[in-house]
Amino acid sequence: MNLTNGADHLMTYLRPTPWDKRNFNINTYEVTSSGEDALQETDKHEGHFTLKVNPLENPKELLAHGFYYMDTLIEPVCKKENLRYFEHENTFISQEYNAQEVFDIAEEAFMHGRFHRDFHIASSLADLRYLNWVKDLHEKEQLFGLYFENRLAGFYAFEDDKVLLLGIKEQFRNKGLAKTFTSQGCKEQFKLGNQKLRTSISAANVASLNLFYSLGFKLTNTIDVYHKLTGPSPSEVL
Repeated sequence: MNLTNGADHLMTYLRPTPWDKRNFNINTYEVTSSGEDALQETDKHEGHFTLKVNPLENPKELLAHGFYYMDTLIEPVCKKENLRYFEHENTFISQEYNAQEVFDIAEEAFMHGRFHRDFHIASSLADLRYLNWVKDLHEKEQLFGLYFENRLAGFYAFEDDKVLLLGIKEQFRNKGLAKTFTSQGCKEQFKLGNQKLRTSISAANVASLNLFYSLGFKLTNTIDVYHKLTGPSPSEVL
């Protein structure tokens, strides 16, 4: 009986995240509560833990249990009628693309993720996390290829009503294409029946925040993200 209760208790507060475990080769969890019982549960297990809390919450107890601040996420939202559409000559998007080219872009296109800034995780593993995520989205047909002058310039990733990722190949950056590609991707998502779109952006990623604001997204909720590591770090395991 005690063993069963212990297992139930674990599942109550620690939600396994197998998509991260495969990248880091250690147990990874999302902590579902910031209450004392949940914080104590993280002290009993080895692994990497993610906890999201209201920014107004006092972090004293989190820090006492070994959590460290990692990021603030801002969640912009856009209604269908508020989307601002931008056009750029010689651009189009398509669900037909060379998958390996997209994977190559995914390996080097992202630097603002919270795992890139987590001092316990090697940058190569943070890159691997994005690559595997994009491979999953490809399998689920949740990607658009972004084309400029008939060349693959990047990709747009989505799920239901959420804009997930915009990856641009290095040679096509800083050419004024991001607004066009993002607005084209949003337009296609609205065609799927969504009346509202949302996304999640690190407060450190000012360029993306400005981009979505320019498209008609309104900044709404904010969430603080804390991490904790007990046991060996991912870089030590590999």
